[in-house]
Amino acid sequence: MDEISEISCQSYRSTVYENPEFLAYFHEATPQAELGFLNIGSRPTRRKSSTGIGHLRAIPWVFAWTQTRFVLPAWLGVGAGLKGVCEKGHTEDLKAMYKEWPFFQSTIDLIEMILGKADIPIAKHYDEVLVSDKNRRELGAELRRELLTTEKCVLVVSGHGKLSENNRSLRRLIESRLPYLNPMNLLQVEILKRLRSDDDNHKLRDALLITINGIAAGMRNTG
Repeated sequence: MDEISEISCQSYRSTVYENPEFLAYFHEATPQAELGFLNIGSRPTRRKSSTGIGHLRAIPWVFAWTQTRFVLPAWLGVGAGLKGVCEKGHTEDLKAMYKEWPFFQSTIDLIEMILGKADIPIAKHYDEVLVSDKNRRELGAELRRELLTTEKCVLVVSGHGKLSENNRSLRRLIESRLPYLNPMNLLQVEILKRLRSDDDNHKLRDALLITINGIAAGMRNTG
């Protein structure tokens, strides 16, 4: 478990804190920047006036990624940790841990549940429309590949054939929300695109707030 944690932490920090493109990518690919003027929540989105990741509050950090259906803070580093341990020949040990250690099982099940809420095509659409720089778009593509790796590793450890296989009611619930959740995301992307060239447009701000509330209700998560 210590080895998984060490690899996961290193992978997470190398992306979030050490990649020079990440902060700009985060601002472009999510509605984080717009949350500040929508007066959502009881406190400012940042602890200080600094624009660095370290000064961003935890709730808006998770909230922004949940809106895009990428839910990155929940899984980033997990795939690297599990894959690293598996590559050292400990796959069967991880499977045994899942079966015999309730804490590890509940952790993997929680990650699997969150992965079931992630949507790669939707997250990709945010990048295609909102991310302007080629290097940042490539970073987004790299992160989507990492998400697929995480899904694969989690399924290997849990022994499930697909996400939420052991919780069919949750899977059906997630799928039942998609007919209204997907259009809400597509609307949000278009509104963000327009708002970023007309940020004083109060009608667009109101429309964005409606999509934020709708997506939060559909995801059953706000951060």
